[in-house]
Amino acid sequence: MPHPSPARRLAAITLGALTLAAAACHAADLTVEVRGARSTEGTVNVALYTSADAWKKMTGMAQGQRAPAAQPVTVVVFKDIAPGRYALSAYHDDNGNGKVDTNVVGVPTERTGFSRDARGQMGPPTFDDAMIDVQGDMTTSITLR
Repeated sequence: MPHPSPARRLAAITLGALTLAAAACHAADLTVEVRGARSTEGTVNVALYTSADAWKKMTGMAQGQRAPAAQPVTVVVFKDIAPGRYALSAYHDDNGNGKVDTNVVGVPTERTGFSRDARGQMGPPTFDDAMIDVQGDMTTSITLR
């Protein structure tokens, strides 16, 4: 049997390395269990953020998911996300208007919550306080308040 050429050996090594790299960077499914919806009216909306800057501005979320509100738990799933650090925010849009309703001073009148059940003072928690580390399929929970 003839020996493979150096080019074929290099191609085989490269293919093997790429296969191992793909396995190491396995996309994950992140299941989020949201508790505390006031009713089964409307939807529960969950946003996934990848950076402190996007989190601070509450714009530029990496992904968003919405599910019909359920009690006692509403489940949303973010599929095929890359391993990494994320923070989640959630709210129960009980009137279905697509936004977090607030009172005249800007305090939410609809229930909101964050990953790790983090709480901020006079606003949302920091990205680091709400950050979760996703390295494979996992489930996390958020309690709406």
